[in-house]
Amino acid sequence: MNKSKQILAPFFVIASLFFSASISHAQTSVASVNFLNYQRSFPRISDMMKRKEDTLMKQFQQKGLSWPAKYVYIRSFKYDSEMELWVKNKKEEKFKLFKTYKICALAGTLGPKRMSGDYQVPEGFYYITEFNPKSLYHLSLELNYPNASDRLLSDLSQPGGDIYIHGSCVTTGCIPITDEQIEELYIIAAHAKDLGQDFIPVHIFPVNFKNQKSVIYLNRYLQSFSENTSFEKNMKNAFFYFEKYRQIPLVLVNNKGDYVTEEVNLSEPQAEIKPKKKIVHAPQPIKDEDLPKVVEKLPLYPGGNDAFQDFITKLGKDEMKDLESGQTKTFVLVEYIIDKDGYPIYSRVIRGGNDEINEKIEAAFLKMPQWTPAVISGKKVPIKLKQTIMVGVDQ
Repeated sequence: MNKSKQILAPFFVIASLFFSASISHAQTSVASVNFLNYQRSFPRISDMMKRKEDTLMKQFQQKGLSWPAKYVYIRSFKYDSEMELWVKNKKEEKFKLFKTYKICALAGTLGPKRMSGDYQVPEGFYYITEFNPKSLYHLSLELNYPNASDRLLSDLSQPGGDIYIHGSCVTTGCIPITDEQIEELYIIAAHAKDLGQDFIPVHIFPVNFKNQKSVIYLNRYLQSFSENTSFEKNMKNAFFYFEKYRQIPLVLVNNKGDYVTEEVNLSEPQAEIKPKKKIVHAPQPIKDEDLPKVVEKLPLYPGGNDAFQDFITKLGKDEMKDLESGQTKTFVLVEYIIDKDGYPIYSRVIRGGNDEINEKIEAAFLKMPQWTPAVISGKKVPIKLKQTIMVGVDQ
């Protein structure tokens, strides 16, 4: 064990004892305050539980889970716009995934929250501090932002606050889900709190570290914001600790405000994730000065303009799967050359899209069937054209 590990080990033990003591204290004190009955005293909560508890109980049974859960763990992924709800009933058990919710609105970018008004969703290790049955956003669960780390690293006078998981699908830095989803989450978390879990952890990660596309995006972000590299490394350590053990990782905060997490050696080494190489374009085969600017007859796609529009529409829908997380559509501008014999010989996206979308669109244009070529004075000529493609669907 190296010196740094020797120094850290006692702190991990202390944190573990404190965590266990907190659970034990919560379990012995639950009889004095019946949290669930208090929540049911609010008409909104009472009505919601009558509508949903039986359905939730059946969903638990279908997944082989015991209702209600005594322990709840929530983890959220900013870039992936997802929130996972994990549950278990005994301290020594491993957590099991109950459901993944889609976060339905986004604010800010990757990276931790550092000041009021920056519209950032925090990143880090938090827990629920308040159940709000009268929220303006249907229902809400408040998080302990700023936590110990945030108070040291964020703006000292205005670090921001009022960070919630809530309904209504709007946000300026919170974590919004649909009203139906916040009702489920609220009920399950309320039962866990009633059964003694005073500190329900909510870990907010920049990305899902198992998603290769997301990790590539994070790596690009860190090239521009390298000051967050150590921060995100500790987030990654905590993520993979849970992946390996299905237990909540111990997290400390040092005197600089940095998180301290235990590195995990996975039993199966993770493949190194390398960004995809950018497309290397062959030179344009015909110089612009050798291409006519005006023709008497434009080239015609086989089947006419309607058939070409069908090709464009299908291509845009097919590429929806490669949209960035949270995107519903994007517009791509591609230029292409149809030669004097009617064959596509060049295509290049000049605006919009991303590496995957652009590569596939360019390939699709090069694979188009033979056109009826453009004509000037009865002579067939090559021509360069441009086409906008909407990737996605109109909302």
